[in-house]
Amino acid sequence: MATAQQLTDLAVGLVEKGHDVTVVTSDRGYDNLSQRFPRRETWNGIKIIRISSLALGKKSRWRRAVTFASFMANCSLRLLLLGKFDAVVALTSPPLISFLGSAFTRLKGGKFYFWVMDLNPDEAVAAGWLKDRSTSAKFLHRLLQYSLAHSEKVIALDQFMKDRIVAKGTPAEKVSVLPPWAHDGNARFDQRGREAFRRRHQLEQSFVVMYAGNHSPCHPLDTLVEAARRLSDRKDIVFTFVGGGSEQQRVRNFAETYGLANIRCIPYQPFEELGATLSAADLHTVVMGDAFVGIVHPSKIYNLVSIGSPFLYVGPAESHITRIAAQINGGGSALVARNGDVEAVVDHILKLSNSERRAGQYNFPELAYSFSRKKLLPQLIEILES
Repeated sequence: MATAQQLTDLAVGLVEKGHDVTVVTSDRGYDNLSQRFPRRETWNGIKIIRISSLALGKKSRWRRAVTFASFMANCSLRLLLLGKFDAVVALTSPPLISFLGSAFTRLKGGKFYFWVMDLNPDEAVAAGWLKDRSTSAKFLHRLLQYSLAHSEKVIALDQFMKDRIVAKGTPAEKVSVLPPWAHDGNARFDQRGREAFRRRHQLEQSFVVMYAGNHSPCHPLDTLVEAARRLSDRKDIVFTFVGGGSEQQRVRNFAETYGLANIRCIPYQPFEELGATLSAADLHTVVMGDAFVGIVHPSKIYNLVSIGSPFLYVGPAESHITRIAAQINGGGSALVARNGDVEAVVDHILKLSNSERRAGQYNFPELAYSFSRKKLLPQLIEILES
């Protein structure tokens, strides 16, 4: 999971600078809840405490809610047994874990830093899981406000997210904008890995359109799978959906319903094969729902810039993705379409598939450096150390 990898990079970076680091997390796998990890572990100098929870899955909202609630309850009890830390960093998975982080520092001392990877309950409201004026939503909004009010600093991933946070009453000077970094060591174009991945999945002669990452309602894939249906007569164009999440089954069902052989669903790949997996595509896709600007932040874009891959963004006209696309000049390497505009998506794919340029022939070195771990991680550590 991208969020977990960002936190891992931060923890390792802090240890390398001489800090004592303790991480509190779940003992279960993110996409495979039956996968269990040791309750206690020291890894690369990082003390890891893992919390148990129920494992009811993600097939329904109530199952997800009960799973999250059980983790929050057990985590609360475990935190009570810990001593004071100079700085406490909380992310946003599970939703509103930040409340426990802020309450912990209020009780034990230290400073709380809120690293907002996505904004809840705004996300749940935008997805239709909660009604904005419901009792549950109001309660969750109060927990978010508590986290924001008692944070030393809030780290937002883009300007749109910062604007939403400031609109909730948080002073603008308290919110820093710092995008997630690319996984520099792994996100590099890998020709051998590309060939091996394509050979393994019988894609050697195909123009590969890839969606890689979490299949979530925040990233609606309807436009993309409909484009696949309209291009089903083009045997040379294959749509690969790599990763997992609650919406991947919908992709499988769509392909089965329409008998689409040009849609392939592939599970999450090992992190050490990230470069090979991403390099296997001829065109990557980045998708965001219209209602989620400033709420979620598709971070895969930074790895795509790092490997120099052309990408097709399907989403609202104003977002951090369109701003990045505007920085990439010419070459048909940063394509944009709106959700629902299947014709534009098909047209973009056909034009790029007819181009003589292929993956590995694109390069954005200055932009890639601006989103590199080498540049951004020290900035985050400086915020915490200040």
